Amino acid sequence: MFAAYFDCPGGPENLYMKEVMKPNAGEGEVLVKVSASALNRADLLQRRGKYPPPKGASDILGLEAAGSVAGLGPSCSGRWKIGDAVMALLSGGGQAQFVTVPEGLLMPIPKDMTFIQAAAIPEAWLTAFQLLHFVGKVQEGERVLIHAGASGVGMAAIQLVRLAKAIPIVTAGTQEKLEATANAGAAAGFNYKNEDFSEKVLEFTQGSGVDIILDCVGASYWEKNLDCLSTDGRWIIYGLLSGGEVHGDLLARLLSKRASIHMSLLRSRDKQASSDYQQSFTEEVLPHFSGGVSPRLQPLVDSVYPLHAIAEAHRAMEENKNIGKIVIEIPV
Repeated sequence: MFAAYFDCPGGPENLYMKEVMKPNAGEGEVLVKVSASALNRADLLQRRGKYPPPKGASDILGLEAAGSVAGLGPSCSGRWKIGDAVMALLSGGGQAQFVTVPEGLLMPIPKDMTFIQAAAIPEAWLTAFQLLHFVGKVQEGERVLIHAGASGVGMAAIQLVRLAKAIPIVTAGTQEKLEATANAGAAAGFNYKNEDFSEKVLEFTQGSGVDIILDCVGASYWEKNLDCLSTDGRWIIYGLLSGGEVHGDLLARLLSKRASIHMSLLRSRDKQASSDYQQSFTEEVLPHFSGGVSPRLQPLVDSVYPLHAIAEAHRAMEENKNIGKIVIEIPV
């Protein structure tokens, strides 16, 4: 089969489509014929040699996939049959023609949804769902600040905050991105490049601040985050785009607000925890992607690249211009 690959860490030019061995479904696993995957910041980090896959995971890029069931391993429960349209969050291997997935980690693709649209769901939406509900314990009426609001996770988080009857506030780097977040349901949005988002957030919340911050930026935002975090607020860090080294009296500032910091990475979760998140997501959220259910949720696809243009897709994400997900179409 063909897969996205690189022989040594480095820039996008190191990527190519390589012919590799097709995997076989093991005990309790399902073989999925992949029609589409999607690109994530973790793929860029892995390509640079800074985010190796967990022990035992595929070294092929790709943390999510959408496709159809092509085979069943021994001891499968019978929940899935050949030809079923499925999607999954993966620890690796999604940007290939086939991938094996533990049967409990598969999710059905909502009716009337294409593989391209479905590929934009697993990583972004499960990340946002887990951060908001399992880590942040979001409550109705709370205010949630979402950094990188126009990213895949950001656009999912906006809609999930609305679904929880809470109030989404975002930061983004262009007016176009802020408009897109507003269309997705953001109550307010601020351009971090030319505005002090902490001042704007305090102004919007009439001085009370936000209850939850979803932060993939890290070190460079720590002071402003604490400035606009409410008393007893939860600051959830799931990425470190600006690094992790903090200079200043972070702990005293946290203590003064009785605030808490939570760290979360989905990729390193064990299979049982991942299965729990996905079962809750499947039951509580997935129905809202289908017509006739209100409110209606919508994955946002920014652009689609064929697998042989994987290097171009990486360059596009590194330019940080995408609004929503960059999807990789896998050849038949």
